[in-house]
Amino acid sequence: MIHNVYELLGLFFLYSFIGWIMETTAAATKQKRFINRGLINGPFCIIYGIGVSFVFVFGRELSGLWLFAGAFILTTMTEWIAGHLIESLYHERWWDYSDRRWNLDGYICFSASLIWTILAILGMKVLNPFFLRLFRFIPDSIFKIVTIVLLIILILDFAATVIILNGRSRRMEQWIQVDNWLEQISSKLGRKIYEKVDIRIRKAYPDVTYVEVEKAKPEIFAYGCSFDKIVWLLVGGAFLGDIVETIYCYVVGGVWMSRSSVVWGPFSLVWGIGVAAITLLFYRYRNCSAGFLFLLGTLLGGAYEYICSVFTEMFFGKVFWDYSWMPFNLGGRINLLYCFFWGFAAVAWFKLVLPKAEHWIEKVPVKIGKLITWCVLIFMTVNISVSCMALTRSTQREQGIPAEHGWQKVMDARFDDERMARIYPNAKSIE
Repeated sequence: MIHNVYELLGLFFLYSFIGWIMETTAAATKQKRFINRGLINGPFCIIYGIGVSFVFVFGRELSGLWLFAGAFILTTMTEWIAGHLIESLYHERWWDYSDRRWNLDGYICFSASLIWTILAILGMKVLNPFFLRLFRFIPDSIFKIVTIVLLIILILDFAATVIILNGRSRRMEQWIQVDNWLEQISSKLGRKIYEKVDIRIRKAYPDVTYVEVEKAKPEIFAYGCSFDKIVWLLVGGAFLGDIVETIYCYVVGGVWMSRSSVVWGPFSLVWGIGVAAITLLFYRYRNCSAGFLFLLGTLLGGAYEYICSVFTEMFFGKVFWDYSWMPFNLGGRINLLYCFFWGFAAVAWFKLVLPKAEHWIEKVPVKIGKLITWCVLIFMTVNISVSCMALTRSTQREQGIPAEHGWQKVMDARFDDERMARIYPNAKSIE
């Protein structure tokens, strides 16, 4: 069992390294030479670390068929998101399963997901106990320092790779059009670093294909699946989700109660983040059949709700919903009926709500729209941050931890137990 976040990070780095060895060995066997198959320059294939870590954290309560299903969904989502993230950052496709049966857009397929699932369960059941025992032989201070150093290197490596490879043509023009000697030195250094990284990517992924990206229309506010539109949909989805849940609770239970996720305003983040995420990830599928969207919403909505439940329990020590009394539930975190609700919501969202929302959002003047975007984004960031502190302090009070720091005293004064009970009437503390 994981005792702290450092052990989880340790497992992440180990599996990233193991994945790098597997990918590099496979590529070297195929191309008859050493190939670094990592997304970044270091010896880490982070998609393996993320996939196995997700299964370990969010699937630790599952067993048997449910563990297999959970691992299958989580690892498939990881590979699918990674493929689209690479496409968004580099405008390229680094792998393609289009020639395999039961694939979705070439990014995922049944056979690859099955292998991912088996590897994740093997790591969780066989390798994790061995690695965790191994970690505890290392002095705690040394283990923490090594983990933090590796994390910093990984972040810098990833950021540098993204910056170098993103916007190639614009960067090459900047390197050519330089005037003074200092800019020429900087240009040559940047070009050499870029060429080194670019050559490594070309060798690692010889079958890479360029992906055409829809061009933005600066005269139209939030055109396409832009950053501004995602922010507006997140906040709008959070507001509508809170209203829908409040009305549903009144109709079913005959009581008005707060369904908000934050301390200021009627915003349900589970709905808001869900709306923003499904729009961002599945925007290209918005014109697909209602049956496809329903299946997508049912599976991913259920997985998303389960992950949210585990996340809030881990970080805040609280359970905000419990479906144990309902039939066909899984650990009280999700149930079949509400998974179907997610499916119907996905169909309604893409077929009815999103087209109208896009129409009205894109009518907003560009300057006014961007100003509203940043004002709302700042407000929600502060709102979420304060809510996290209030929830953390609420748990601390239940554990008898006194207020020693300034933020703890402010939370005690502004968000006492009575106010927190009004905001989160369904929240239950756990050990």
